[in-house]
Amino acid sequence: MATEPTNAVAPTTPAVPGVSPAVEAETAQAAGAAADPGPLANPAGDPRQAAPVREYTWREAELRNPPLRLLNAVGAGLRRLRLDWPALSPEKVVAAAQARARAQFGADDLGSASYREPLERYLAAAATEADLTTFGRLLVTRMLANALVNRIALQAWTSAHPEIRAEQIESPWIIVGLPRTGTSLLSILLGLDPLSRPLRQWEAAHPIPPPTLETAAEDPRIAQSARELGQLLRLNPALGAMHPFGASVAEECIALFMYDLRTLGIETQAHVPSYGRWLETTDMTPAYAQHKLALQAFQSAQPTGHWVLKSPNHLWCLPTLLAAYPDARVIWTHRDPAPVVTSLASLNNAAQRPLTKRTDPRPTAEEWKGKARRAISAAMAFDTDSPPGWCVHVRYDQLMADPVGAVGSLYERFGLTVRDLHARRMRAWLAQVPQDAHGRHRYTPTDFGWTYPRLTDEFADYTTRYAVPTET
Repeated sequence: MATEPTNAVAPTTPAVPGVSPAVEAETAQAAGAAADPGPLANPAGDPRQAAPVREYTWREAELRNPPLRLLNAVGAGLRRLRLDWPALSPEKVVAAAQARARAQFGADDLGSASYREPLERYLAAAATEADLTTFGRLLVTRMLANALVNRIALQAWTSAHPEIRAEQIESPWIIVGLPRTGTSLLSILLGLDPLSRPLRQWEAAHPIPPPTLETAAEDPRIAQSARELGQLLRLNPALGAMHPFGASVAEECIALFMYDLRTLGIETQAHVPSYGRWLETTDMTPAYAQHKLALQAFQSAQPTGHWVLKSPNHLWCLPTLLAAYPDARVIWTHRDPAPVVTSLASLNNAAQRPLTKRTDPRPTAEEWKGKARRAISAAMAFDTDSPPGWCVHVRYDQLMADPVGAVGSLYERFGLTVRDLHARRMRAWLAQVPQDAHGRHRYTPTDFGWTYPRLTDEFADYTTRYAVPTET
């Protein structure tokens, strides 16, 4: 049975990369990265054939690829000569996105200009705060261009098929807990209901044209995404132990916020605290408009009963979430924040380590601890001001003790019943999918200048209010 360990071993639930693996894979490939296979990089294969468990920390994410290290050295030399390559330029990102979209989709209309401010703020922060290497600069500019290509494609497709906007997104399941609180496990189990549908990683990465009932099972974009994931994990195998990857694995729905560039997902790739502060207080309405339009496009090609969505990004903007989806079935997962923020600090250091010259893990760790604190505070304030029943609270320890029973209880709270087929599918999945298939994530608060008792004190108001048991 798949379980998520406690104490110093991370659970198998993901944090918030939210970024298409195509970005890092394509950038590495374009820069000449070697493609020698890693022992754990087989996201498309049978997980039961996994190699013996290897342990990873954020330190193992250091860039070791010789061609990319050489690229970084060349780029550093060019910048010493005052040659800014690659430039962190909004104009160049937009031009690259439009050129690629014209070639691929015959369109270059970005729709509204809502993407522009987040693009400019993110690139300004990346230039002044992130200490990016040449490879890091290439990756973030390509990541942003990829997001805008998807925005253009979605805009073009829905303009050609205006009936898409009439699609009703009815009573979606939306999980809003912090990373590492059981959100991935819960979303997978909910998605095993034959009447529900999770967002798949390959769909979010390559959304247009929306896969149809006829083509979805053998869509070539599935294999494309699997190849991209394989290259990502060869470049940074530590991520495979920290975040569940797979072309058909359920994806964080912040991947759809990418189309407006208002998302935690792009913060995972670079240390950009000024962008982060802006994101936490900005109007997220344009991002939810892209989010909903993407779901409508997917649903127009494959009729869907209820979507299963999840992201910690929602915690900062719950009023906007419920304005977009007023009949959402919201689930807030809770877990001891001490191991949560320590794991989150490790994950984000691992994601950023191949892209930055910075070696000190503490700035990124403090940034993400602060983000977790502010997310919890915003959600607690909303909970105080909202009528009972706006969400259902689920504790991590209870979910892990009886996953199928926890889903049954959730259904009862929403006036539903788990069907026998759904229950059997959940039990089969729990029996078939091994823990640590791609390695084990190890982390410790001392790496970041913390202790578990201090972290427990910092979040005591939250754990007391929601009766969250401590694990450390």
